[in-house]
Amino acid sequence: MSNDIRNLDPVALWNNFSDLNAVPRGSKKEEKVIAFMVAFGKKLGLKTIVDPIQNVIIKKPATPGMENRKTIVMQSHLDMVHQKNSDTDFDFDKEGIKMYIEDGWVKADGTTLGADNGLGVAAIMSVLESSDIPHPAIEALFTIDEETGMTGAKGLEAGYLEGEILLNLDTEEDDEIDIGCAGGVDVTGTKTYNEINLNGNSQAFKISVIGLKGGHSGMDIHRGLGNANKIMNEIFEGTQKLIHIAEIQGGSLRNAIPRESFATVICDTTNAGNFIAKAEEVASKIKNDFKEIEPDLEFIFEVTESPLKAMDSDEQSKLISAIKNAHNGVFKMSEVMEGLVEASNNIAKVNVKEGKIQIECLTRSSVESSKMEVADQLRTAFENEGYEVTLSGDYPGWSPNADSPILGVMKNLYEEIFDKKPDVVACHAGLECGILGTNYPDMDMISFGPTIKGAHSPDERANIKSAQKFWKFLLETLKNIPVKA
Repeated sequence: MSNDIRNLDPVALWNNFSDLNAVPRGSKKEEKVIAFMVAFGKKLGLKTIVDPIQNVIIKKPATPGMENRKTIVMQSHLDMVHQKNSDTDFDFDKEGIKMYIEDGWVKADGTTLGADNGLGVAAIMSVLESSDIPHPAIEALFTIDEETGMTGAKGLEAGYLEGEILLNLDTEEDDEIDIGCAGGVDVTGTKTYNEINLNGNSQAFKISVIGLKGGHSGMDIHRGLGNANKIMNEIFEGTQKLIHIAEIQGGSLRNAIPRESFATVICDTTNAGNFIAKAEEVASKIKNDFKEIEPDLEFIFEVTESPLKAMDSDEQSKLISAIKNAHNGVFKMSEVMEGLVEASNNIAKVNVKEGKIQIECLTRSSVESSKMEVADQLRTAFENEGYEVTLSGDYPGWSPNADSPILGVMKNLYEEIFDKKPDVVACHAGLECGILGTNYPDMDMISFGPTIKGAHSPDERANIKSAQKFWKFLLETLKNIPVKA
């Protein structure tokens, strides 16, 4: 399986990706991959630096004849999103990703693949170790914790980099050249409540919402995919007069559209049949609404052991109302760039247990005022029901520069190589360029990469032909970096 992937073209890229994917590298758990990258740089005899925040920087001199070109920063992030199917037995902290090839794509067995942003990291490694690729002086920047806070990019201080051009390799469509991205802010609603004791004449049910596609909460937000937390809340809304909610565990990451939600509810034994009938009625309607986009959506209602305590009816009503009124999905489309989502929100995680409620959202926007407009809407929805609201993890967007010199170079190269014009876009994901630009404001930035689908979900897959195309474009770009002023 792994050997088949190592034999793919370009061999250097896929071998480095395979080596990287053997190393656990979850966000905020990057110790092993940092050590791996430091060892890689030192083995090559290149200057290797670990900054105070734990970003890794590897510097390589220009190849002969390229010394007069501008120094470039090649940048990708080391961490990956950890998501797996509920029936997949896998320990992300100890195991390497299990990959296979299917129909022209590299995939993972029941987990995220880590092509986001592992293919970018592997491409930079391949250039660093090469002896026959012409390139200017390179500063390879491998950031940490991009997926859960961008703390690596935020913590990179001025003075570590001298490059004039930054090539970010974290875009996921090979026909796109990205010149802008969304900023984001985490919005969290929390509350405590007094649990009520239940009499013995009760029946508990476990509700499971499973089978949703999930996906990247920025790049996939416009697709109308099902959000497990919103869907579970519809079940609650339709049956709230019959139940008391005891527990909810919905979603797992802020930047992933939640694929699954699980809840335990309790009803009087005399209402058990009515609950099942009503729940199945609501579920049937939801499945019909999502039959085209989410054909594998499944609801399971099963008898389970009854907890001793649960939420009272008034508190339950407020929870249902808060989630119902909190915006989820696209909030506004851009008036500047056609087809670009300007602002959105993902109700990413809902946890209820033992008298505590926490609702976690990730709000994104390419326009600061729109970002705060969405955040304020969420604040109102939560505070109206008695929740305390905190905003954290705020990071800026990256404003497009249509006059970027490196954009001009790469547009012409793309058209020359592939006989078509690239799509010059801004994306709704949170790239690190905007953050890096705060301490390096004069750096000319661009983002591009190979085609990756289903990022942040177990459906993540990397297109093999696209990786070849990306590699060719990258090498030609390195050859054509402008001369120093």
